[in-house]
Amino acid sequence: ACFGLLAGMVGLLMLSGANAQPGTRNIKINWEAIGALGEIIGALGQILIAVIAVYVAWRQYVISKDLTIQQNRITQQQTIDAYFQGVSDLAMDEQGFLEDWPQERAIAEGRTAAIIRSVDAEGKAKILRFLSQSRLVSPIKRDRLLGRPILDGNGGYAEDRENGIRVIDLGVMLAGANLANMDLRWTDLSDANLVRANLSSCDLVKANLSRTILYEADLRGADLKSTQFFYGTVEKASPRSRTKVANYETGAYTGAVVENANFLNVKRLSEEQRYYCCAWCGEKSRKTIPGGCEGIPNKLGR
Repeated sequence: ACFGLLAGMVGLLMLSGANAQPGTRNIKINWEAIGALGEIIGALGQILIAVIAVYVAWRQYVISKDLTIQQNRITQQQTIDAYFQGVSDLAMDEQGFLEDWPQERAIAEGRTAAIIRSVDAEGKAKILRFLSQSRLVSPIKRDRLLGRPILDGNGGYAEDRENGIRVIDLGVMLAGANLANMDLRWTDLSDANLVRANLSSCDLVKANLSRTILYEADLRGADLKSTQFFYGTVEKASPRSRTKVANYETGAYTGAVVENANFLNVKRLSEEQRYYCCAWCGEKSRKTIPGGCEGIPNKLGR
């Protein structure tokens, strides 16, 4: 459109009477005006070329960024798959039975600690789901001679919350981790240290958080339907202790540490969960619990 307009202007200058000498019918071409128009056209062309170059460079950047993200995802998935295979080979014997000697457990924990810090939130969630479903982070009952896992008679391994030994102990691997918006349904995070972890908008349906350290954790908008914060009865349940032994019958010292956790807008919080969290989260966090804490004592005392 611009070039058409400029061409029309040139034609008018060449053919209109404005360029004719007085008293004559001959047309005099004003080459200076045409030269000026040519310079304008050249400048506009250079601007247009620059705009096109910027657009092409931007598109190349976007495409390159998308390809890099896609390649990183592929590389991360390959790394996670290799980790799954490596841990499986390490923990199982040739017949497919669980066989984890102390050094094998130490190596498995080392591998887990290394990879869980090198992947993004989605990768962390995949690893946690794998470890939970394969029961590698659940306390397994052992014989008291060689420490070998004991079968439960139903095709699996017997669980022993009081004295069992995990193949992989998560420990502090997830402290401060960002797991926002992740699917953590049915995961076993019991006894894990999730200090200041970001669990906002997580799906924690049926997750086991007993004895989990959730100090200053962000649980805003998380789905807590049937999430296990403790064992036993809510009246006797209390958070884990460094010096006291957990009693899984009464619930004493089996609960999660929820002090200063943020429960704002959590979903599907049961009355038992609300009572426990109100009783043990502290004055600051009580203000964030949906439904309020009126009538529920502050057992934490601060």
